[in-house]
Amino acid sequence: MSGISWEKNVDVQPYNTFNVPSTARWLVRVQNISNLYELVNSTQFHNKRSLILGGGSNILFANAQYDGIVLKNEIQGIKIQSEDDQHVTLRVGGGVEWVSLVDYCVQNDLGGIENLSLIPGTVGAAPVQNIGAYGAELSDVLVAVEVFDLDTGQARTMPKDECEPKYRGSIFKDTLKSVMICAVTIRVVKARFYSVNTGYGLIRDVLLELGISTPTIRSVSEAICLLRKRKIPDPKSIGNAGSFFKNVVCDDSIRRSIESVDANTPFYRNPDGTYVIPAAWLIEKCGWKGRQFDNVGVSSRHALVLVNLGRAEGREIVWLAELIMRDVQAQLGLLLTPEVNIIR
Repeated sequence: MSGISWEKNVDVQPYNTFNVPSTARWLVRVQNISNLYELVNSTQFHNKRSLILGGGSNILFANAQYDGIVLKNEIQGIKIQSEDDQHVTLRVGGGVEWVSLVDYCVQNDLGGIENLSLIPGTVGAAPVQNIGAYGAELSDVLVAVEVFDLDTGQARTMPKDECEPKYRGSIFKDTLKSVMICAVTIRVVKARFYSVNTGYGLIRDVLLELGISTPTIRSVSEAICLLRKRKIPDPKSIGNAGSFFKNVVCDDSIRRSIESVDANTPFYRNPDGTYVIPAAWLIEKCGWKGRQFDNVGVSSRHALVLVNLGRAEGREIVWLAELIMRDVQAQLGLLLTPEVNIIR
């Protein structure tokens, strides 16, 4: 008896946080690695497009139909792989919700990912983007990922360096796009050996507001959750995928050029000598924050968040994103790059 089920003409609107309508020609739910071996050996899989889908929080279906196979990662499990006096190494299924993993670590006083609280999506999607927020990234705790290559039909474990993590990207986003991340291994720190990361100014502000002078893993997580709720609309209420664009990385000559336009331009210097300009500042500087067009708009809370105002189609959100990109380039000479994966 077959272990996988081929669901035909499936509405994927419930599976993307933009809440845009689209239909997948086929959908297969992957609950273990055996499902993947069966999948690649089936004639129905050959010569068809395929898309790996986690929580749908960093994806935009641009068309009314995806003419291929959507592979829904539903591999579960959080297990302690090893432990010493200071650290715990966890092996986590790719289909586990990221917020569930953060909650597990917070509840067990394990530090390292509390600054990534309330980020939507699944654990399997996290290495693709090398998710990051408030001065932390997945790569800070990443040990390895277990992948299944849909092209070769082989499974293997890739240590962190092979994943090539970088700012909002990795080898999985750039060149190795045909693999499903089945499990992720992270190394976190026991609370008594851990120093929380409150270097990001907004975290300190919220902790002060909450009357917390000695922050803990739990209180930092709570502060991050409060910050995110204030800045990013709940996708259950208004469709969005969080930050739509990446921050802009530039050299010193471009930094000085932008500063000549506005001396108050915020910059952050990277260790390699390049500079980061917040994309939200650029978009707001060009007058886009809070603007609305029929079914789509830019959030009034955060200029990086494009929103579905009710019944938007994916193509309408793409249209808005392209308008913003062209205008920022025309006004400031900088090209924005989408962080969200646009599926056409």
